[in-house]
Amino acid sequence: MPRQRIQFNLPVSILKEGKVFVAYSPAIDISTVGETFEEVQQRFEEAANIFFEETIEHQTFEEALLELGWQKENKRLVPPIVISNQTKLFSLSHDAPTPHA
Repeated sequence: MPRQRIQFNLPVSILKEGKVFVAYSPAIDISTVGETFEEVQQRFEEAANIFFEETIEHQTFEEALLELGWQKENKRLVPPIVISNQTKLFSLSHDAPTPHA
């Protein structure tokens, strides 16, 4: 069977958490961690490739992506579009816990 080439753009957020970097893509709900920016990019690419290879091998590629919010447009699968990525301030009020005797 001939190989098909599939290409698309994925939204990927890279965060710094303490001394490590975290890469996350809501389009495939995958995250990974690395000690450097370059390492987390490489690890994310590897994790994404494994995700796609496994879903193709198990013949669940389209089903998995549709469950993750992808849309079919002209026989192509298109990932969800990130329309906002911002910092929001949240304020919570709660009662302080009472000490147990």
